[in-house]
Amino acid sequence: MALIVQKYGGSSVGTIERIENVARKVIASRDAGNQVVVVVSAMKGETDRLTELARAAAQTDHPRPRELDLLLSTGETVTITLLTMVLERLGASARCYTGAQVGIRTDSAFSKARIQEIDNRFIQGDLDAGRIVVVAGFQGVDERGSITTLGRGGSDTTAVALAAALSADECQIYTDVDGVYTTDPRVVPTARRLDRITFEEMLELASLGSKVLQIRAVEFAGKYHVPLRVLSSFEDGPGTLITMEGADMPQGSMEEPLIAGIAFNRDEAKLTVLGVPDTPGIAAGILGPIAAANIEVDMIVQNISNEGLTDFTFTVHKNDYDRAMDILRKQAESLGALEVFGNKSITKLSLVGVGMRSHAGVASRMFDTLAAEGINIQMISTSEIKISVVVDEKYLELGTRALHRAFELDDEEGNTVTVEGEG
Repeated sequence: MALIVQKYGGSSVGTIERIENVARKVIASRDAGNQVVVVVSAMKGETDRLTELARAAAQTDHPRPRELDLLLSTGETVTITLLTMVLERLGASARCYTGAQVGIRTDSAFSKARIQEIDNRFIQGDLDAGRIVVVAGFQGVDERGSITTLGRGGSDTTAVALAAALSADECQIYTDVDGVYTTDPRVVPTARRLDRITFEEMLELASLGSKVLQIRAVEFAGKYHVPLRVLSSFEDGPGTLITMEGADMPQGSMEEPLIAGIAFNRDEAKLTVLGVPDTPGIAAGILGPIAAANIEVDMIVQNISNEGLTDFTFTVHKNDYDRAMDILRKQAESLGALEVFGNKSITKLSLVGVGMRSHAGVASRMFDTLAAEGINIQMISTSEIKISVVVDEKYLELGTRALHRAFELDDEEGNTVTVEGEG
């Protein structure tokens, strides 16, 4: 008997009819001989609705975090009770728990809490008694008994953490597409579903803009070696298995896929400090105040010195652009900079694949492909299994499609994919 943890997102439980569909999938898994734990998100749009209510009540865009977390946690509470009622109506013995009831202990970082431990005794007892267990995702409780939330996408993390605590055989993430694709099917309709991908590749894709899984969930799964499978809530299929490199793989098969996928990120902005003295400590002088403001920096480029001066360019999230620009302008005189300017109309395109470790020429093919489309590269960064470039935002779709063709990632049969959006 296998122990399976299944997670369903907002659009999967957006109506009673869809909750019934989830219930039937859960019962089918149980009838196949599995013990099943189900983690659910709030119904689609509910978290946004509750957030707006909180802002209206508090008359501020930033309500008190402790009370906001308590309010937002009610969205998942609604879903777990409805799903449990449907399961019981369909003849399955089921029991539901909030994060606090099931003993998901977190720190006190409201709205972005991190899981510290899970008491799995209640769940294990119910499973041993033949029940299906339904758990609220996205939430936990701190040492003082205050309800906490794990941040957007936190239900994925809840599911993986429960799978690790229970030593589950597999954690299945049900979403709006039937697996992990070579790129976003909204941009490239002929994107191909991957049968398998490594944790390392999935973590890179998630950090570079892929919205399939929350980064923390992938990190957690990799750390505790929890096999993840991404599946569709709306149609049957094998999905995509995310696992350790080489795990249960035929010998040599990991060398076959050169590129696993293409990610893109529209949420970056570029800032440039022109004509600063090329002296030791200048990078720290520029980035130190940025870091002190808790602004994360992504890509960094420093030009070769010319007559004792250099230019320094870096990228940040678009939401941090205005604050970063204000800091740089205030620092410009003390830095001896000639000019400070920025650009919010950029995007980052990235190739990801463990095959890069053993194949040369990936970067040159990428650059040639973009050049053939008249796309200028503004910045470049690389790692062992990733190459990222910054280009003008208007070239996002053209660049992604061109790279997808160049690296032969299109569906061989020309099939196209449609998605409706997970909440």
